[in-house]
Amino acid sequence: MNWEKIELLNEIQYYVLGMRPAFRASALFSDETDNYVNPMEPEPGEEVTIRFRAKKDNIDAVYLCSGDEREEPVRMEFDYDEGYFDYFKTKVSIGTKPFSYYFEVRVGRLKCYYDKCGVTKEVRPEYRFRVVPGFSTPDWAKGAVMYQIMVDRFYNGDPSNDVVDREYYYIGDMVNRVTDWGKCPAYMGVREFYGGDIQGVMDKLDYLQELGVDVIYLNPIFVSPSNHKYDIQDYDYIDPHYGKIVADGGEPLADWDHENAHASKYIKRVTDKANLEASNQLFAEFTAEVHRRGMKVILDGVFNHCGSFNKWLDRERIYENQEGYEKGAYISADSPYRNFFSFSNEYAWPYNPYYEGWWGHDTLPKLAYEHSEKLHDYIINIGRKWVSPPFNVDGWRLDVAADLGFSNEYNHQFWRDFREAVKDANPNALILAEHYGDARSWLEGDQWDTVMNYDAFMEPLTWFFTGMEKHSDDFREDMLGNGLHFEWAMKHYSSSFLAPSLLVAMNELSNHDHSRFLTRTNHKVGRVAQLGYDAASADVNRAVMREAVVMQMTWPGAPTIYYGDEAGVCGFTDPDNRRTYPWGWEDHQMIDFHKRMIRIHKVCPELVRGSLKLVEVGWQFLCYGRFTEKLSTMVLFNNSYEEMNRTVRVHDIGITSKDRLVRIMETNRDGYTEEPQIYENKGGVLNITLAPLSAVILRVENTGA
Repeated sequence: MNWEKIELLNEIQYYVLGMRPAFRASALFSDETDNYVNPMEPEPGEEVTIRFRAKKDNIDAVYLCSGDEREEPVRMEFDYDEGYFDYFKTKVSIGTKPFSYYFEVRVGRLKCYYDKCGVTKEVRPEYRFRVVPGFSTPDWAKGAVMYQIMVDRFYNGDPSNDVVDREYYYIGDMVNRVTDWGKCPAYMGVREFYGGDIQGVMDKLDYLQELGVDVIYLNPIFVSPSNHKYDIQDYDYIDPHYGKIVADGGEPLADWDHENAHASKYIKRVTDKANLEASNQLFAEFTAEVHRRGMKVILDGVFNHCGSFNKWLDRERIYENQEGYEKGAYISADSPYRNFFSFSNEYAWPYNPYYEGWWGHDTLPKLAYEHSEKLHDYIINIGRKWVSPPFNVDGWRLDVAADLGFSNEYNHQFWRDFREAVKDANPNALILAEHYGDARSWLEGDQWDTVMNYDAFMEPLTWFFTGMEKHSDDFREDMLGNGLHFEWAMKHYSSSFLAPSLLVAMNELSNHDHSRFLTRTNHKVGRVAQLGYDAASADVNRAVMREAVVMQMTWPGAPTIYYGDEAGVCGFTDPDNRRTYPWGWEDHQMIDFHKRMIRIHKVCPELVRGSLKLVEVGWQFLCYGRFTEKLSTMVLFNNSYEEMNRTVRVHDIGITSKDRLVRIMETNRDGYTEEPQIYENKGGVLNITLAPLSAVILRVENTGA
């Protein structure tokens, strides 16, 4: 698209709004970051300054309109002018309730509105700005570089705690220990154990620190029979297979024996308090070492359901005859845990199999919080326990958090209680939920801090760069490089976040539930069962992966690397995405690129807490800016296989004619470079040639950063 066409589109936009062409709608800007809301995280009763920006001498007035339609709009006073812009401000006394607002801009007798999705002719209540008094997210988490680890697949630091063949029976077969670290996971490989453990993560802390990791997010590590451990057996203890086995004994099951009540080796390992306490002690030492290095730890909280092995249910009769354990709800109608579960047959004891499973899975019994205040209190105390001494964990990632309980009303109340308890124990703990879809009702400041950012990051990014659905279940050519869809999706879904939530949102390219991003670049639709293991790494495009990493490290939120993504690991959706970290055969170029991009992310404050503005989008093209009052960085993408010449207006992100833009990173089809290159902009216009499959980061020179 050439410059004349851009101007024509602008003329059309102004006509639709009913305004004269001299009015520059694209210069209007405000957001909820501390660049425009100060303080961004106010206390109840505190006075807040709200600011708005417009092109210099371009509007007659701007009004702050409260979400309460009974309130008269407040005319904002002129504050100062700088560069191309006039800045306006007004002060608002925040009470105890959320404050929502939008802006009304007047030019002569005409007017338009400005909200979280930009300029509009009509008031859009769903896109109003919001400030919630008393709500804040931890400063350490804003823009933090996170690293997600499935412990069994990362590194085996202590072979003495490895699962042994036939140690117990699980979902139709015996568990087994995998001796070939490089073996791909079996399609139904939930019973395979590679031996990764907490000691292994500790042994690789130097690597993580050198990579630039700030936060380690561990998939579940509590006692559980599966390798993914989303079927918790005991919330009070780290699994000794990940921790320490100091009191071993017993025997594996015989080939013909499928009764876990006879699995004496497993029972000894996971019920003996010596093993459990030693494992907790090792974990406390681990978190202390992580903190000594200036990093943080987040645990996975699976509180919607537990596992059929759980000591409260004990369907496998592991705890039935063990000293120090009460009878499980499966075992006896008189169990103190009977109301922890929802049984449909009240006459089937002993050994009652008629309990509700999450999505019908009897290995994942759903926890019945509404039936038991004791269960509620127990899990609330678990939330408090692990963020307190001696473990001092820095936060929780909450699995399928919206599913907890049997009603929305109870769900929201539970998470209010959980937040209160966790924040009371550790005010700087992060509460981050897994959620698909609109999380607005949980992100009002009284429940979750933020979410795994699928809707406003992983999905729009994946569609634009690869045209693939995030499980590799579909390829859509109309979505590949579709900048207009990217813009709509990012704006629409980001609007559900408060600024403190957005700045700590977990921005991932891949994780344990979806195909590896590098595999998505090959456009192969399907899963390992249909396509085979080799197809996951066939025809992948590392240049596209580097483009995605550039966006990950320059977009608002907490960039989160799924272990091995930085080393070139491929894989279709789970369990193939859970391949082991490739120690000894890493993609060192990809690791080096991640290190360089993480460094850029950290040395540019505007990439951590700055405002975001999409400057221009097109077919296979994106351009956006991140900026504070004094710092500006511009990021451009050409996702096509052809060279692209672009003319871009840069002053809408605060870049003036006096500023020189310095290239600090370029990646393209042929490689990447941090060699500086100067770009001039004349009259706020940048002319640039973008190589095929490229991303370019330009930063304003002489910013003092």
